[in-house]
Amino acid sequence: MRYRIKKETKPTLPTFGKYKAVAVHNQTIESRELYEEAARRSGVSGGVLEGLMMTVAETVRRHLKNGDKVRLKDFGLLKLEIESEKVDNLKDFRAKKHIRGVRLHFIPSSENGSPELYKDITFEKDKNFVE
Repeated sequence: MRYRIKKETKPTLPTFGKYKAVAVHNQTIESRELYEEAARRSGVSGGVLEGLMMTVAETVRRHLKNGDKVRLKDFGLLKLEIESEKVDNLKDFRAKKHIRGVRLHFIPSSENGSPELYKDITFEKDKNFVE
């Protein structure tokens, strides 16, 4: 995984002015490319695989919106979490006023606390980036 060193530029953060590593993302793999690649590996046509994936995606979205957690074998756990402002008094809380949004949390599958997704990642500084 390639990285660059960036200076924190947000003055409101306690880490303002400090340097951190950020991931370099090479490209975005679109769903069609993903389906075709997976189809070649599985022997199923890309169109069939795309139809199945769309059905799975719709099903996952429905369960997440209903408040369920979704565990995908050998991939991880998906769940929605609410971001909300804190109030001093329970009676003052108003959903429309204090709930700022919803975030998707992904927790990779792991064995003994070590996620397979993170195993064997090596880090290499992006030589093309001028600081």
